[in-house]
Amino acid sequence: MQQFSNTLRVVVTAVIASMGSPALAEPPMQVDDAGTLGKGGMKIEGVLDREDKARGAELGFGYGPIENVEIGLAFARATDRADQPSTKVRGLGIIIKWIPIQNDTGWSLGMRLGYDRARAHIRSAIPPDPERETEKAYSLAGLASYRFESGRALHVNLGSTRVKVGGETDTVAGWGIGFEQPLMAKLKLTAEVFGEEGSGPDKALGLRYEVFEGFKISGAIGRGNERGFGQIGFAWEF
Repeated sequence: MQQFSNTLRVVVTAVIASMGSPALAEPPMQVDDAGTLGKGGMKIEGVLDREDKARGAELGFGYGPIENVEIGLAFARATDRADQPSTKVRGLGIIIKWIPIQNDTGWSLGMRLGYDRARAHIRSAIPPDPERETEKAYSLAGLASYRFESGRALHVNLGSTRVKVGGETDTVAGWGIGFEQPLMAKLKLTAEVFGEEGSGPDKALGLRYEVFEGFKISGAIGRGNERGFGQIGFAWEF
């Protein structure tokens, strides 16, 4: 069970990050911004990520059904080879983001609700049957962003996630602070620090480049809790 718990912690992070693709933070950030798609707006986001010996991929879709509301659906998969035999995880997430106060400059404020489901497939060292476990998580977070006229932006997240694995339930508080700094007309530097109850902070630096209107590519590297991590991704809003 300990092997699964360690693996799940790694992959749950990836799954929640993947939920961040459609309706949480825009890649390469993990910290979410207080903003939504406009009514009728859509986006597709994808990420390839790495965390020590774990490798993952996420694909997310976002839609703005009404003003100030965004709905996201995301799929994730990852393989962790830190232990042998290795563990494979598949995840699905749904997010509803409501930001009633949105401003081009100054404060924007709102909240985010999320549901995530991840299933781990642990290859058994002793045939014939592998071990399988399922994780379900329900999250609630407050979101705040302050946008400057210069294009800089500060994002703050504070929330809680209730996780159920194998009949056991735990509630964990989470937080994050992120900053965006324009370097050129189409290039931004991202910096963030984030974490959860019971662990130290993770820190990451990234770059986001707008190839053409609505389409961006990005990458980030980070370190925290005695391991390194990184990702490359894209976001297409239309």
